[in-house]
Amino acid sequence: MRIAQIAPLTEAVPPKLYGGTERIVAYLTEELVALGHDVTLFASGDSITSATLAPMSSKALRLDPSVRDPNAPLTLMLEQVYRRRHEFDLLHFHLDYLPFPLFSRQSVPFITTMHGRLDLPELQPVFNTFSQAPVVSISNDQRRPLPQAHWAGTVYHGLPEKLLVPAAGAKPGYLAFLGRIAPEKRCDRAIEIAIATNTPLKIAAKVDRVDVDYFESKIKPMLAHPLIEFIGEINEQQKQDFLANAIGLLTPIDWPEPFGLVMIEAMACGTPVIAFRHGSVAEVIDEGVTGFAVDSMAEAIAAVARLKALPRAAVRARFNERFTGRRMAEDYVAIYERLAREAGQANLRVAAE
Repeated sequence: MRIAQIAPLTEAVPPKLYGGTERIVAYLTEELVALGHDVTLFASGDSITSATLAPMSSKALRLDPSVRDPNAPLTLMLEQVYRRRHEFDLLHFHLDYLPFPLFSRQSVPFITTMHGRLDLPELQPVFNTFSQAPVVSISNDQRRPLPQAHWAGTVYHGLPEKLLVPAAGAKPGYLAFLGRIAPEKRCDRAIEIAIATNTPLKIAAKVDRVDVDYFESKIKPMLAHPLIEFIGEINEQQKQDFLANAIGLLTPIDWPEPFGLVMIEAMACGTPVIAFRHGSVAEVIDEGVTGFAVDSMAEAIAAVARLKALPRAAVRARFNERFTGRRMAEDYVAIYERLAREAGQANLRVAAE
C-alpha cells in the first residue's frame, strides 16, 4: 500500500530525547517499510527514516527557538498532505482531532490514532460533530469517555524486537522511574515506595517547563534522601542499561493512562512493572507474569518484595507475544486494508448512482 504517516512536529521522528508519540510513529513507519509498503513520512526535517521523508519544518519545533507559533507549520503540513492526498491509498494521522474538519470532506481513506487522554469535557462536542471520522485507540480503556467515536480498532503500542533486550549478567539492584516529572505521574509515590522498602530508586525523567514549579516545590526536596538518585532525561541508548539493571519499574500514576510506553520498554528488558491500576494498566500488565497492578500504596510497597519472584525470561517472552513493533504494524495494516476496501465500495456505490 501507499501509506502516508503524518507525525507531530514538536519532536523529530524518532525524537532525540523524550517523545512518546513520535517514537511510536518511527517504529511503525520502519516496520511498514520492512513489510514492503511504500511509506511517506510527513515530519520535521531532522527526522531519520527509511521511508520517504516529506520535511514539514527544518527541525523539531521544540528545538527551534525561532518558531514562536507552532500552529503555523502544523497548518501548512495539513495543507500539504491535503494537496498530495491522491498519491496515497491511506493517510494515517497522529495529530489528535486536528485532521477531522479538512479530511472528513474528501474521499481518500484516513485514520487517526488518539495518543492522549480523552476524558476532557471539551472533546465531547468534537466527537459528536465528527462521529464518522475513523479513529484508533491505544487501549480499550482509552475509549470509555467517547463511546460515540467511530472506533476502527485498538492497537497496542509495540517496540522493535531488538531495540531493548535483557542484559546478560545483569544484577538488578534498584527500582526505576522513567518518563516525566508531572503531578499525574506521581514520582513522589515512587520515592515513598523506595524509602518504605529500603530500596534504591533511580529517576530518569524530564521536567517540562509547565512542571518546573511542581518539581521544585514537591519533588526536589524529596531527592535529598540517600536512597534516591535523580538522573534527569535520558536518550534511547541509555534506556537499555537503565531498565535492564532495575529490579522493577515503578509506574505509580494517578491519571487515566492511555497506554504507558515505559511499561513495555521495561518488559522488553525483562524487567517487571508495578503500576497503579488506572487507564490501560490492567490491559498492559499480565498480573503475576510481567508485574503487578495495584490499588494502594500498601499494595505497591508489598509488591516490591514479589518482583524478584517473577522470571525475567518470562517477562521478555510475554513482551515478544504482545508488544513487538511487527505485531503493531500488522494490526494497523489490517485496519488500513479494511478502510481501503470500504472506501472502494463506497466509491463504487456513488459511481453507480
